[in-house]
Amino acid sequence: MIRIQTNNLSKRFNREWIFHKLNSEFHTGNTYAITGPNGSGKSTLLQVLWGQMPPSSGELTYSLNNNPIEGDYIYKYVTIAAPYLDLIEEFTLQELLEFHFKSKPIRSGFSIESIIDILYLRDARTKYIMNFSSGMKQRVKLGLAFYTDVPVLFLDEPGANLDRKAFEWYLHHLEQIRHNKLVFIASNQPEEYPESAIKIDLHQFKVKNLQVT
Repeated sequence: MIRIQTNNLSKRFNREWIFHKLNSEFHTGNTYAITGPNGSGKSTLLQVLWGQMPPSSGELTYSLNNNPIEGDYIYKYVTIAAPYLDLIEEFTLQELLEFHFKSKPIRSGFSIESIIDILYLRDARTKYIMNFSSGMKQRVKLGLAFYTDVPVLFLDEPGANLDRKAFEWYLHHLEQIRHNKLVFIASNQPEEYPESAIKIDLHQFKVKNLQVT
């Protein structure tokens, strides 16, 4: 089981606190919905939690079966899907999947061929990513996240650019895997996360007029 623990975790830009003194534990088997309006800092919190962005203060620790994971190795345990993360557009779909799964393990029982079918992109396997629609690209990002064999899944605005059919596909695959992973979903759209998700409202961690020294 993987656990992420935060101790007074805080992030600010200039004199504005994006979130302040977040104290929590996150565990395998739970889905957490990071909520708040656009610009509230949902993406910033995720980036701090997955180790891309350092906090301004406080501590972030990962552990696997009670064994600490060093910060430099967090990337091995997480996978991410977000609209602002780019795919390598010079690759075909086949090449992109092959490249990705050279660095991250594929889920047991699946192959690149089966994932192409799951994405319902068989006819686009030799098409360059640069020629994909925004919805196709988002589906690929979600597919990479769902079928990478790591314990922590970060989804930032997962429904972005998806039509209704693709959105139902997203919900179906999320439901299949979320009980065996630690899942974070940043969204201000309740339909993007399950009703049972544990909600973290960033407004609870905002501090007005706090003096920064």
